[in-house]
Order: sequence, then structure tokens, then C-alpha cells
Amino acid sequence: MTKFVALDAFDHRLIERARRNNLEPARVTAEAVGLSESAVLRRMRRLRAEGVIAADVALIDPGRTEPRIVLHVLIEMMTQDRAVMTAFQAAMKASPEVEGAWDVTGETDYLLTVAVRSMPEYEAFGIRELVPEKGVRSFKSMIVIREVVGFDPARRRLVE
Repeated sequence: MTKFVALDAFDHRLIERARRNNLEPARVTAEAVGLSESAVLRRMRRLRAEGVIAADVALIDPGRTEPRIVLHVLIEMMTQDRAVMTAFQAAMKASPEVEGAWDVTGETDYLLTVAVRSMPEYEAFGIRELVPEKGVRSFKSMIVIREVVGFDPARRRLVE
């Protein structure tokens, strides 16, 4: 079971600022949230130690690296058998095309975010991973035209 961490208003403000720019100097953060620099540093260390801040990562602007197509894929499984579901989840974790996967409720069982360089690459992914042998009954693909809310590299923060 997940252990929840008690957070106060300052913690929430620190998390929001870290979510937008985790390289912001502590003195700037301190001024913005109304704490001392040492309090900000202490709280940020605690948030990392307790796993609230799970990782410090870089958001890469994919438009600057290589052409790619992003798809959201809704997966309906043939069965809810735990072994089949676990095997499918492991396959998605191991697949380099899968950037995100969620076990969801409703008409579908999983929601995937898949990124490929071309439609033939997506076709190969589908033939390899989204097949009855892996427990998949059906899938529906939605190609992303443009990101509406996400990372804006020019502003170095999330778009609102």
C-alpha cells in the first residue's frame, strides 16, 4: 500500500515550482514561497528522501532531436487473467516505443503513449506487441496532431 506523506502549503508550493523548473536556485524559490533559503533546501531534501519528488529529470524537446509520430493507443484485453495482464505490462515496459502506459477503467484496459519515427515502425510495433498471443483483443490508435498542454522549450516550463 502507498504511504502518503503529510504535506503543508509550503510543500505544495515547492512541489509546484520544482515541477516547472527543478533547477531554480533555492534563493529564488525561497523568495517566491516565503521561506528562508535553508528551509527550502531542507524541505526539498525531505521531499526527495520521502519519495514525493521521485526523480530529477530533463524534459527533451522531441522536435529538436528527430522526427516522430506520437500515438495514444487504447487496448482491450481478451481476459482479466492476472498472469496475462502482468505479462502484457512487462512487455510494454520493455518496449522502446512505449513512453507511457496506464491501467485504466472503462471500455478499455490500458492506455499507451507510443512514439515512433514512421507509420511502418508503428505497424511493426503493433504486429509485435498488440496481438492476440499477448492477450490483446483489440486496440484503437489516435495520432497526436499537436500538444496542447505540455512542455514549452522556449519558456523552459510546462504550457498552461
